[in-house]
Amino acid sequence: NHPAVLNGTRTSPLDGGNLNRAFPGNPAGTLTEKIADYFTRYLVPLADVVLDMHSGGRTLDLLPFAATHRLADEAFGARCLAGAEAFGAPYTLFMAELEEAALFDSVVEAQGRVFISTELRGGGTTTPDTVALAEQGVDNVLRFAGILPGDPLPVTSQALEIPNADYYRVSEHRGLLEFAVALGEWVQQGDVLARVHAIDRTGEPPVEYLAPFKGMLIGRRHPARVDIGDTFAVLAVKR
Repeated sequence: NHPAVLNGTRTSPLDGGNLNRAFPGNPAGTLTEKIADYFTRYLVPLADVVLDMHSGGRTLDLLPFAATHRLADEAFGARCLAGAEAFGAPYTLFMAELEEAALFDSVVEAQGRVFISTELRGGGTTTPDTVALAEQGVDNVLRFAGILPGDPLPVTSQALEIPNADYYRVSEHRGLLEFAVALGEWVQQGDVLARVHAIDRTGEPPVEYLAPFKGMLIGRRHPARVDIGDTFAVLAVKR
């Protein structure tokens, strides 16, 4: 979404559109909807494998993972999982999505194309490690697709799953966010994930957010300032 990229934001300054919430698009809609429609009707049909490169943007920091989704067609789902494993990230996930119907993922899978998603850290920046992982992952997927010779480089990857939307934890308060656990740590049900400290009244005790189930913290909000409705933690379980 070129206008959004130039603006350094998730949404386009021209129409407020978030491209990955605009699918399948509309040829007579806003500019963002027209871009989504072009992907849906013209680009995706040309593809055999689609690699969607993501990070957590400015607001999330995530452990680097490659992912796909549990699909009704088990043979097709297995092919997509093989592609995610071929990418070679430290973690490989089955991932439930928020707002699934409007995502690029759903358009690609509905057309029977192998879809591989990635989340390569975030916080609005890169590191030498994430760049190297991205470059190696692209080469591995090209080998998986038969475009480059040879097999994908073997890596050790932990298998995880985000089973449903409840594993995305959303703040019901605004304030300053204090995490009680670090990325990659396992929590038990009832453990404190984070605290939100009020910034408009001094002396108030912080609000504690508890883990609703056992899981690994694979994503956390990056800025300390949090508002009502912000996703502040992402949990995953072993699969």
